[in-house]
Amino acid sequence: MGEKGAKTTGDAAAAAEHLVDALQSLGAVRSKKMFGGFGIFCDDVMFGLVDSAGAGFFRAADEQIADLEANGSVGHGRMPYWSISQAELSDEDALVARASVALETARAAKKK
Repeated sequence: MGEKGAKTTGDAAAAAEHLVDALQSLGAVRSKKMFGGFGIFCDDVMFGLVDSAGAGFFRAADEQIADLEANGSVGHGRMPYWSISQAELSDEDALVARASVALETARAAKKK
């Protein structure tokens, strides 16, 4: 989620709380402190994360990466998570749509 030994910031906590609140239509969405940031879960499936600085990321499959990059999204290190844009954070419908795809991607990966 963040650099080793990084402390969770108020920005990270606020970003995680915002995602949890905005994504309740997907089900029982919750956050959990992890490695200086937060994991975002639904039904015990992690589909998003917030790093220690407060940046949000959603899970993505390989076939989604080209589109995400074309829209300015960046990957989170070696993990299969890609940044959430300011436009998505400002538009709840867009945020829920992207999160829904991320959740389905995470569920599919968990079944493998």
